[in-house]
Amino acid sequence: MRLPEPTLLGHGPTRQERASAAPVPGQVGGRAVMLIPHREPGQEEGSLPWDYQRIIAAVQQAAGPVMAREVGEAVGVDVSVRSKLEPLRSKLVRLVDRGWLRKLPDGRFTTRL
Repeated sequence: MRLPEPTLLGHGPTRQERASAAPVPGQVGGRAVMLIPHREPGQEEGSLPWDYQRIIAAVQQAAGPVMAREVGEAVGVDVSVRSKLEPLRSKLVRLVDRGWLRKLPDGRFTTRL
């Protein structure tokens, strides 16, 4: 039996309103996660969550390709602790997978050419 979706005081957004919002929250392992959209022509970084916007800005402001550690220093991540750096590296790879950044063979990240 499928239960109705919970809404706030019975007045939630319609399915169409939820579908048109970007980025769209999703569920993974019972946890809410933010899905990062694939980059489309003309799409701006403003459609990304704030922390991803900061990552892209750090890569853009660098003089050239950067390592994850350098991005971490720019956005205020404690890069001396591996458990804090790995989630940032994961976000960088996610941005590469979605077409927002480019990863070079030596592991450095840069904006799309």
